[in-house]
Amino acid sequence: MLKIDIRRRRILELLARDGSVRVAALSGELGATHATIRNDLSALEAEGRCSRVQGGAMSVAGSPLPGGNTVEKQAIARTVARLIRDGDRLLINSGTTAQAVAGALRGFSELHIVTNALAVAEKLGGAFHVLLLGGELNARDGFTYGEDALMQLSRYQADWAILSVDSISAAEGVTLCHSEETSISREMLRRSVRGIIAADHTKVGRAGFVRVCPAQNPLVLVTDAAADQKAIRALEGNGVEVHIA
Repeated sequence: MLKIDIRRRRILELLARDGSVRVAALSGELGATHATIRNDLSALEAEGRCSRVQGGAMSVAGSPLPGGNTVEKQAIARTVARLIRDGDRLLINSGTTAQAVAGALRGFSELHIVTNALAVAEKLGGAFHVLLLGGELNARDGFTYGEDALMQLSRYQADWAILSVDSISAAEGVTLCHSEETSISREMLRRSVRGIIAADHTKVGRAGFVRVCPAQNPLVLVTDAAADQKAIRALEGNGVEVHIA
């Protein structure tokens, strides 16, 4: 068993990377009992380092988002929120930018949200009507996927699909790094009137692992000012509506 300080430092690293942690996953990774992990999380919460939720904990408001580019992601999230109206129906996938968007949505009074992301559901579940899709669980990255999740998703129709992605380019389209989540994200777009791609500048003009869809009208891209202008012009040439945060 890891020493307390090493174990808790690792928990904080995972919180910084993923935005949330689960007791069961931590127990397996760190070789500690569920009770020990719960004690660790309670101690870290008392220090203001995390916020306890059922079955785990979340990073506190203002904590760095995993993956870097925190300022850009938060600016993107605020710009996405300005496209939304009270009462809208939203489909949201997983990812660090999606978590930032979830935080920016808390100022609304009424939203209806369907998501496959545990962290998004935890952030918004106390404020709005939120449905967390069931199905197979990717515990490491905190999202659900598979046929059961797709079947449940097929029951809903939304105003917007909000996707956190691995990359977007005019030539290669929208891509993700998790192949198992691709079908979920694709179905979210299909079940929505319009789709918002929330992607910081490091993801614009790149080609990723698994293709979700072409980058064309009626997609909306929200990115930051550091995005490559040639890539932006190519996307706009495809009919993508671009907003710079």
